[in-house]
Amino acid sequence: MELKGKNRLSEIINKISSKELIGAELQESKLMYSVIGFIPSCDFVDNALLISNLGYLLSQKGLNTCILDFKVFYPNLYQFLDVTPNKKSDGLIKVLKSDKVDIRGEILSTRYEKLYLLSPSPHDLMEEYYDFEFENVERVITTLKSIFDIVLIDIPNNPPLEFCLGAVKYCHMGFFTATERVECVGNMIKFLDYAASVGITTSKFTNVIFMNLMGFDYDYKVMEEMRFNIVAKIPFVKSAITYALEGRIYVKDNPLINKYFRRELHELADGLAEQ
Repeated sequence: MELKGKNRLSEIINKISSKELIGAELQESKLMYSVIGFIPSCDFVDNALLISNLGYLLSQKGLNTCILDFKVFYPNLYQFLDVTPNKKSDGLIKVLKSDKVDIRGEILSTRYEKLYLLSPSPHDLMEEYYDFEFENVERVITTLKSIFDIVLIDIPNNPPLEFCLGAVKYCHMGFFTATERVECVGNMIKFLDYAASVGITTSKFTNVIFMNLMGFDYDYKVMEEMRFNIVAKIPFVKSAITYALEGRIYVKDNPLINKYFRRELHELADGLAEQ
């Protein structure tokens, strides 16, 4: 029988090795896994849509939730959360450049209680992000997890970039996002092989969230054979995209929400909140 919602996540959490728990139990959050990463495995997934809706649901459960947009070249979560973006050189880059900066002054409030965003400015130059190291990434993540109950990180799939592998390294738990594309499995294996080759533990990133599903006859068994854990199957919903374009949260603002979309998002939120 297929595991559902929090039961699927609970089984996966129990399988994560004790070695990967080092440091996790020392944090102030009541959650064992409070830093959660999401990385796309192919085109036609929408991490910002997923993370903004999931972040809202977690915040409604009473968790102080921070979304961290590590897509430093093309940030977009401020649009999904309808937040005025940072001015040039403010926000994430300001915190990365100096440990003297008060991170609380760079975090953006959203219109939703207990939901916050730390984002690059869309006006920053790309080359300004070339010289940061893993230590800069670690400092930002460590600071956020000491302030918030849970941190959701939107990770770019760009392995040579510190904001990609660094985020993977310092997450407690992670998810690939995938859809009905033939290249998904190969891309995930290639990414994890590279991460392992530079000494980054990868077993915490064997969980997969399928999204924007169109109902094609996709071979999910390949995922299982390669030891990936499918924890959610979220359908493509046109109105969810429409709401995102308007800066609205689909699971909150749509009275006629797709029941399958709602079920999968709520089960994910329950699994993360009830560790």
